[in-house]
Amino acid sequence: MSTEHTATGLIGAPIRRVEDPVLVTGKGCYVDDIHLPGMLHLAVLLSPHPHAKIVSIDTSAARAIPGVRSVLTGADISERVNIPAPMVVPGMKIPPHPPLARGAVHAAGTPVAAVVAQSRALAQDAANAIEVEYESLPAVTDAEKALEPGAPLARTELDNNVCFLSTKTNGDVEKAFAQADHICRMHIASPRLVAMAIEPRGAVAKPEPAGDLTMWLSTQAPHRARADLATALGFPEHRIRVIAPDVGGGFGSKGPLYREYVLAAYLALKLGRPVKWIATRSEDFVGVIQGRDQAMTSELALKKDGTMLGLKARVVANLGAYLYANTTTPTQRMMGMAPGCYQIQNVHVEVAAVFTNTVPTGPYRGAGRPEAVLNIERLVDKAARELGIDPLEIRRKNFIRPEQFPYRTGVNVEYDSGDYEKSLSEALRLSDYQELIRYRDEARERGELVGVGVSTFVEPSGGAGFESGTVRVERSGEFTILTGSSSHGQGHETVYAQVAAEKLRVSMDQVAIRHGDTLAIQQGVGTFASRSAVTGGGAMVIAIDRVVEKARRIAGHLLEAAAEDIVQADGGFAVAGVPGKAVTWRQLAAAAYGGRLPRGMEPGLQETAFFDPKRDAWAFGSHVALVRIDRETGRLAIEKLVLVDDCGVILNPLIVEGQIHGGLAQALGEILGEHMIFGDEGEVLTGSLMNYAVPRASDMPPLIVGETVTPNPFNPLGVKGVGEAATNGAPAVVANAVMDALAPLGIDHIDMPYTAPKLWAAIREAEAKRKG
Repeated sequence: MSTEHTATGLIGAPIRRVEDPVLVTGKGCYVDDIHLPGMLHLAVLLSPHPHAKIVSIDTSAARAIPGVRSVLTGADISERVNIPAPMVVPGMKIPPHPPLARGAVHAAGTPVAAVVAQSRALAQDAANAIEVEYESLPAVTDAEKALEPGAPLARTELDNNVCFLSTKTNGDVEKAFAQADHICRMHIASPRLVAMAIEPRGAVAKPEPAGDLTMWLSTQAPHRARADLATALGFPEHRIRVIAPDVGGGFGSKGPLYREYVLAAYLALKLGRPVKWIATRSEDFVGVIQGRDQAMTSELALKKDGTMLGLKARVVANLGAYLYANTTTPTQRMMGMAPGCYQIQNVHVEVAAVFTNTVPTGPYRGAGRPEAVLNIERLVDKAARELGIDPLEIRRKNFIRPEQFPYRTGVNVEYDSGDYEKSLSEALRLSDYQELIRYRDEARERGELVGVGVSTFVEPSGGAGFESGTVRVERSGEFTILTGSSSHGQGHETVYAQVAAEKLRVSMDQVAIRHGDTLAIQQGVGTFASRSAVTGGGAMVIAIDRVVEKARRIAGHLLEAAAEDIVQADGGFAVAGVPGKAVTWRQLAAAAYGGRLPRGMEPGLQETAFFDPKRDAWAFGSHVALVRIDRETGRLAIEKLVLVDDCGVILNPLIVEGQIHGGLAQALGEILGEHMIFGDEGEVLTGSLMNYAVPRASDMPPLIVGETVTPNPFNPLGVKGVGEAATNGAPAVVANAVMDALAPLGIDHIDMPYTAPKLWAAIREAEAKRKG
């Protein structure tokens, strides 16, 4: 790959990722690759019980093993050491979340004791030698059941299982429903999913001679991890350095500060030695925040011609047993996304966030968006079928129109820009939609179960506050860019360099992107919520513009011309109309750092910007699916899938398409087989890759990717997020296609995942009803 581009043409070019050769040749550096002199290893004993009182812990056998340096239980750590969680909703309940359980465990996988030893194997052997006596307590794992009268308390120190209730109402909802010709009702339960990053969690904590603490973490947000660690330990934040080396995937799951990270830091400070902890895959199954697990009950009020009048949605969200800093984030998405692409101004949304005796939940690629999209898109399809209206017609009738943007929705958020009809038309064109309908109808005549589905959706991106960027011109005339975003596979080093190189009129080779070190990088937020291009890119561009403006003034001084007569040229600046009268970035840097500056100008050529758009960037898309279900086995086959997404200005189409492919792969997990299941007593039933069905490469369907481009008017690059687009839209389109395939049998809804046994049972039941 060549990066010898200059001047123009970089933004929008399909440049292959410059960071990949190091990673694919095994030369990357992940947390487990960190080896320090005198390093000790941490192992953690986890509770097998979902809910139990800790009667006693006997650590004597572990302490007696040669090479064991420390053994801790919850009683050995101050109660002030606690995993922090914010008060997202006034009055919400935030029960204690210690790094080691004190008195009771509230979910399987809760850390009960910690061992530090000379080797990882020795630490694990010692942890296994600890004897814990438990007294089982009643457990509840289903959030809807946890709200029933007499349900067991997931946290016995609370009076009920409700963490908080949120409501939002706009317009006259009851009047809209009273005037409706038809009300469509649905209940949807989204399956609980496990984030399956290829690299498990990991931490290395190193106490420094001066009393500081350095930590290497597999994290998406180094600055936030540092702040939370300081809060948890009561340790000065400015004396903590967090480094995120290469990170092998996150998808939201590496956003929190995990209990084991706190333990590693606590023990390193206590022992005065570096401490490493690396999770096993089994530990990640019950330790990493899990996704989805929301139950949605909704009603859509319509006129008989399909005009949407009002919407009611109630969400029961399963939080698990403990709160992390971002556990509640997915629960709030319905509050901003309930009406989808449609002009529904009379809306009532209610969210009940519920504690259960399960692993804590939190953001997982999509983070509440797939649930909101699934809810409205299944409602719209079901309503069209009940009213006898074409599913395309009902959507088009209710779309927000391009001229209405910016558009304030029925949940009081403002969409920035959109052209939903254009996106839908492109998806129909690429899919050859009418041919799909003909193919389906002919198959039905033969008794085959074939279905066609459509979904149209919007998705927020780029939120969660500011992001930062620093642009520094080195003395050599090359550029170092420091971003508060922290890459873990998104392509920052490529895309940011593309943008910067074009804006600065230099080669990509002259731009170095740096991130992931709180000592070197200005205060940042991190990488999640499809925000890197929107906020991180925006901050970088603002800083670049400031550097360019200062450099223009320096160039005018050096070239003895007015600053307004100076224009950018390849590699530097020139006098307008006199291209031979020019100055390079190297010459500008020499002047900036050598004192040859206009009178009163501060030395240096470096700028920092913090960009907060104070609003989400609303990407959107339209998907079309063709599916077939084997009537005899229940096996689902996705025969065609068309994904058309609009993420505003496309910075690198190759990376955008890669994000869509990756998002689809994780959507397929939810669609086809992934489901974290708990038994009647709360025990984990799908806690390994032997029984948790992650999709394989062979499960990827025939795929057509398209795009429309509707620039975002509210950020410097005109971009919107795309990293979660396919994860958000694909479950709904396949669900609609599956229900279309099963419609001749009278089946109008089945919850995902669409496993062969589940579909086979539904088909047999429907056929039995028709016969008898």
